[in-house]
Formats: sequence, C-alpha cells, structure tokens
Amino acid sequence: MTPVTALAGESLVQSVDWLAIAPPTLTAVVALVVLVADLFVPEERKRLLGWTAIAGLVAALALLVPLRAGDRSTFCLTADTQVRACSYTADQFTLVIQLLVLGGALLTALLSITETREKLPAGEFWFLLLSSAAGAALLPASRDLATLVVALEVASLPAFALVGLKRGDRMSGEAALKFFLSSVTATAVTLLGVSFVYAATGTLHLTELAQRLDDVPGQLQTLAEAGVALTLVGFAFKTAAVPFHFWVPDTYVGAPLPVAAYLSVVGKAVGFTGLILVTVVAFPSYADVWGPALAALAALTMTVGNVAALRQLSARAWSAVRLLAWSSVAQAGYLLVPIAAAAYSSDDQIGATVAYALMYAVVNLGAFAVVALVARRHPENRIADYRGLYAVSPAAALALAFFLLNLAGLPPGIIGLFAKVTVFSAAVDAGLGWLAVIMGVNVVIGLYYYLRWTALLFRTPDGAPVQRAPHTVPAPITLAIVLTAAAGVVLSGYPQIALRFAANSLF
Repeated sequence: MTPVTALAGESLVQSVDWLAIAPPTLTAVVALVVLVADLFVPEERKRLLGWTAIAGLVAALALLVPLRAGDRSTFCLTADTQVRACSYTADQFTLVIQLLVLGGALLTALLSITETREKLPAGEFWFLLLSSAAGAALLPASRDLATLVVALEVASLPAFALVGLKRGDRMSGEAALKFFLSSVTATAVTLLGVSFVYAATGTLHLTELAQRLDDVPGQLQTLAEAGVALTLVGFAFKTAAVPFHFWVPDTYVGAPLPVAAYLSVVGKAVGFTGLILVTVVAFPSYADVWGPALAALAALTMTVGNVAALRQLSARAWSAVRLLAWSSVAQAGYLLVPIAAAAYSSDDQIGATVAYALMYAVVNLGAFAVVALVARRHPENRIADYRGLYAVSPAAALALAFFLLNLAGLPPGIIGLFAKVTVFSAAVDAGLGWLAVIMGVNVVIGLYYYLRWTALLFRTPDGAPVQRAPHTVPAPITLAIVLTAAAGVVLSGYPQIALRFAANSLF
C-alpha cells in the first residue's frame, strides 16, 4: 500500500495512500481555498468563507469513516509488512484523536462565525484556523520525530497569529507575544533533544527508536537520556503542564474567546498526543526516566491549577476566562496521570487519557460556548456577571451548570465522574498510590470552585428584578451549545461509548 525504498536497485517512487492522509490534506486544501477566495469575495459576503471552512471540516470528519478499520500506513521505508518503519499511520489511536481535533475545530468554527462578522478579519482567521487544525490532525498519525515536530509547529504557528488577531487590542498583542516566545523556546529545547536522540540511535522513526534505544552504547547513554528528557519539554509545554504553564492565563484572556476554546481543547490534545507517541511508542525502554518525571508533573500541574482557580476573584475583569484557563491547567494534570502510569504497568493505561480527553473536549468547549454567549452582554466576563443567569437565560444557565458539573465529576455529569474514576484507577493499578491521593485532594478543591460558579447561576440577581430581555442569540453559538450539551448527555447516559473509544485507541 505504501512502499518506499532508499536502497540501490529498488524503486525510489513513493506510493502514497491518499485515503489515509485525506483528513488533514483536505483541511489544508480548504484553508488555501479560503485564503485565495478572500481576495475576490466582497466584504458583504465574507460570511461565505466561514461556512466554507465549516463545510471543509465536516467533510474531513466524514473522511474518517472509511478509515475506521484503522490499519493503513504510508511513507514507509520498506514494503516488508512484518518490520516496517512508516512516517504516517492511520490506526485506531490516530482516528480517535483526529475525531477529537477536527470536531473541536468544527465547534470552534461555529463559535467564530459571529466574531468574524463583527471583530475579526474573516479571510485571515479561517485560513489560520484551518491550517492549525490540519497540523493538529497530522500529528497523531506521525510516526517519526521529524514529522512529529513539523506537525506540532504547523498546529502552533497559526495559533500565535490567531491569539493576536484582535487588531488594536493591546492585551491580544501581548498574549500572542508571550505565547510565541515561550513556545519557540520550548520548540528549540525539543529540537535539541531530537538531535541528541538521533545522534545516539541514527534513526527518527518511532518504532526503530524503541528498538535501538534498548542497545545504546555505554558512551552514548547519557546523551540518549538527555535527548529523551529534552524531547518531552515541547510537548509538556503544549499540555500546559507546570512549570510550562505560565503562558496560559494571559493568552486565554487576550485571545478571542473561540481561539481560547480552541487552545484549551485542540492545543491540549496536540500536546498529549505527542507525549503519548514519544513516551509509549518511541521511548518505552526509558520509562524509568519519563515515568517519574510525568508523575511529578501531573501532581504539580493539578495542584497549581486548582489552587490558582480557587483564588480567582469573582468581581475581577475576565475572571470567568481566567478560571477556565486555570481549570484547563488542572485538567492537564489529570490527563498526565495515565501516561505516567503506563511507565509502571502497561500501555493499556493510555486509554484512560483518551477517554478523559474526549470528555474534557466536549464539556470544556460547551462551557466556552456559554461564556462566549454571556460575553455579548458582559464584555469583561466576570464570574459575578453570571449571577442570576437562570433568570435571564434558563437554557444557557442549565447548559453551563451541566458542563461545570461534568468538569467537577458530579452527577448529572456522569461522564465526568467516569473519566475521573478511570484516571484514578490507572494510578492505583500502576502502584502510584501517592499520586492517587494527590488527585483525590485536588478533585475536592475543584469541587469548591466549580460548585461556587454553578450556584451563582441560580442565585437572585443583584439590583432590580431582571426581565428576560428579547436579545438575539446567534444561531451558530446556539448550535455549538446544543451539540456539546447533547454529546455530554449521551456520554453521561452511555459512558461506555467513551470507554470503548479508549479501548479501541490502544496501539
């Protein structure tokens, strides 16, 4: 299906499996179409660019259906099906993450339709969003370090511009600069690590790395260990793991709200996917290096994120977005637990991270959708602005309460509870009892600030009685809330769906 040879006497012509690479390829093609069309579409019809982008993402998601068997590879070094090093593999893990990434990008696009009409340059926005989504969809299929780093940067570079796209906004420019400088530094460290690993092994393919790292000469052992550690830094940055998290709050506040939602879900998925690939697939023989490191990062990340979220003042400007930002840092800590556990038990633990990521993506995007709706009336988006939301917009209040309870892991958010129990079980099964205890304490801390915000939604509004204002709710935002709420309800009613996805995503 995908023979490629580099030896004399064999054909040097690649046979590309176009169906396998179709989802990220189509997304990239639509990005170029939108960019060129922006030159010719008149200003009053710019909204067509947004719907073209949405149609492209829907088509890319549809292309995952014929790949559901999950057994396709391309750009391989040899045609030998027994021992084959490939740069692109569309297995079950790839398809689940691509579903998460493209689905997250689609919901972000729905949230952005109104923003591009009122505040953001449409052509640039849709091109950058689709380009970033294409890189994010490529990353889970990448099976060599070069492709992995390129996919990571294709997903990241447009995101810098998206954060700073609010022209004339000082906070937006500052957030983009901080995000860019810290990300470039992390990428430089990662590339240094990749070069060390290549020097020690002579290969970049993940499957070959797993074999050659078992037999590294003694004089190169330190070089290989340093390379493994440094390679993890860039992916830890993308996951917003402490101490690589400092860019998160200011970036989320300065970015357009749909972009903040995108970074919180798709950006995080990119980081965790990269971590899984380099640790479990490429560096299993160095589990004694990355296992304890990730366990410590998980404990530190969830603790710092929850404590910082707990300290958010409800009357502070943009406190709602800041709370969600710190909450995303804490959630990153939970997502790290099963990856760390895989170093002590088996690769089966990775399924817990995938299940948790699916849950988190649905409910966090839903929470950001409601926040985007409230921001239309309260641009400073303080937590205090949500007091009495039920009296003004009962449906939005109920939806946000449901999303927050899912993040807290409380009924009726059953999928949130199942996800946390799955992650907790992964730590216990791996013998990481101390990490399970820290996670339990952090879950209790999280309950407080999630429930405090939820209770505020149903309290009596301050001042005069609030009339249900006949304001117009944009249809795309309504659709995003409805889709995420429906997905959350389905997953809460049938949590085995997410668990089945997790089980099928194992390598």
